[in-house]
Amino acid sequence: MTRRGRRREREAPGPPGFLVVDKPRGWTSHDVVDAARRWLGTRRVGHLGTLDPLATGVLPLAVREATKLVPFVAAGDKAYEGSIRLGEETDTLDAEGRVLRRHAGSFPDETALRSVLAEFVGEIDQIPPMFSAVKRGGVPLHRLAREGRVVEREPKRVRIFHFELLKYEPPDLEVAVVCSQGTYVRTLAADVGAQLGCGAHLAGLRRTRSGPFELSQAASVENLAGEAERGELEARVIPPVNVLGFPVLQLTSDEERSVGHGGEITATGPLIPPGERLAALNGAGNLLAVLEVRPGRRLKPLRVLRSLAPPG
Repeated sequence: MTRRGRRREREAPGPPGFLVVDKPRGWTSHDVVDAARRWLGTRRVGHLGTLDPLATGVLPLAVREATKLVPFVAAGDKAYEGSIRLGEETDTLDAEGRVLRRHAGSFPDETALRSVLAEFVGEIDQIPPMFSAVKRGGVPLHRLAREGRVVEREPKRVRIFHFELLKYEPPDLEVAVVCSQGTYVRTLAADVGAQLGCGAHLAGLRRTRSGPFELSQAASVENLAGEAERGELEARVIPPVNVLGFPVLQLTSDEERSVGHGGEITATGPLIPPGERLAALNGAGNLLAVLEVRPGRRLKPLRVLRSLAPPG
């Protein structure tokens, strides 16, 4: 038997879907993925958006064949609650870094602080931090940073939808942020400090929402490990159709067989514009495929969950 065959044989059966973890501080996103692989008995687990080790909160995981669906659900804005410390700049832009500079003067009053936060709402350009997973010439920036190297980085356009001051007790402030995918809240904190003239770093961060995934859906790693031991974890996996948000199409048995093997089918009923995507369900009501409407009312499978396809 091949290595690939042995790996498939060891895979524990279970449904494809999404699991939302409340990531603890100090864990990397890959630590959570490795733990989930043990809990679920499958190697097919991936995360939808990295959280820094400093951060806690919503970390969605795609499980089994739902990893094929990540491109359809990874986009979306994200919400955070965080704390920023004024007066200290660090090399990582957060509390885990080495302090580079300390501010000796006074701190701004609340009115000035609110005014500066408002300046960041809307589209802004961010320079990715050196301590990040962004790659330069195939090498992650954080690896270069640990070698003491600083390289030029291209600014990235992001959008800040909401930036609210929740509490201010100098030198610390608590904020709520809603931003587009790809925004670095560490960079946002450092840029606020630069704008105020006193410097700053991100002292703590908790993600409360990531696209369609909410903190109310998340469970701690301790609870998830316990549920895995009791054989209860699979019940927590969110079905893909509940996440995608696409219009639903219930397939006939003939359509199910065709789509399950990658074939196109013809749309019936109301006219659907080309480019629209549909969630195609099998006879059991589970997501079988993501379809895209093509000219001539053709429905082409973009992703098929083979484990749910009928045999033959």
